Amino acid sequence: MPEGHTLHRLARLHQKRLAGGVVRVSSPQGKFAAGAARVDGHVLTRAEAWGKHLLHHYDSGLVVHVHLGLYGKFTESELPMGEPVGQVRMRMLGAPDGQPGFGTDLRGPTACEVLLAPEVEALTDRLGPDPLRRGADPDRAWRRIHRSRRPIGALLMDQQVVAGVGNVYRAEVLFRHHISPFRPGTALSVDEWSAMWADLVALMKVGVRVGKMVVVRPEDDHGAPSYAADRPRTYVYRRKGEPCRICGTPVAHTVLEARNLFWCPTCQPD
Repeated sequence: MPEGHTLHRLARLHQKRLAGGVVRVSSPQGKFAAGAARVDGHVLTRAEAWGKHLLHHYDSGLVVHVHLGLYGKFTESELPMGEPVGQVRMRMLGAPDGQPGFGTDLRGPTACEVLLAPEVEALTDRLGPDPLRRGADPDRAWRRIHRSRRPIGALLMDQQVVAGVGNVYRAEVLFRHHISPFRPGTALSVDEWSAMWADLVALMKVGVRVGKMVVVRPEDDHGAPSYAADRPRTYVYRRKGEPCRICGTPVAHTVLEARNLFWCPTCQPD
């Protein structure tokens, strides 16, 4: 599932290429036809991301909410676009003044829906602070973490605690701070949380800027390659049984709250 930096990159792209002009919105697949008709021909005023949620704000006050889920993906193209290929849930076409024509197709999202302002507010109120949003308050997350007996590895994946963190950033930031994913939130110190939050902000900003996750420190960026082509080199994520880049201990794997979890038992002791 795409993590928060991917949605922020999409929001920046759509803001740059589509905001400020009339956007033609359609649903070649048909599943979003009624929603597309409500915003078609309106001006896209703003595109933003909040955690793993993308929000397109229109001059009518309506907002299109997209959650990519496991399989959702946007593909981009200059105009004119060809005929839709595959199951395109939403197509957006626009050419704001002074900009070349731009189009994007959305396929396979978990959610693609039109929301009213109170519904958007209810959605964002449910989310924890997003490390990529200006003014995000890490204390909001800390207040939930230090009262909880749930493992920190589960709390970091809870979008109501921290918005935008997924499996890769979860595994890697815990490794970088030598914290066991099984440590209860109540056993985490405020200084440890502050250091992790600052690291998440820095790592995810790099992800937005370069379009990929960079989680291994330069001095450790050697040895085994990435776990798959075009994937980030990681300390522990997707490296089950391979030697830890720091100590050589085989990387461990289990399932925690229905999500794959990777860690080094030596560098991240219980």
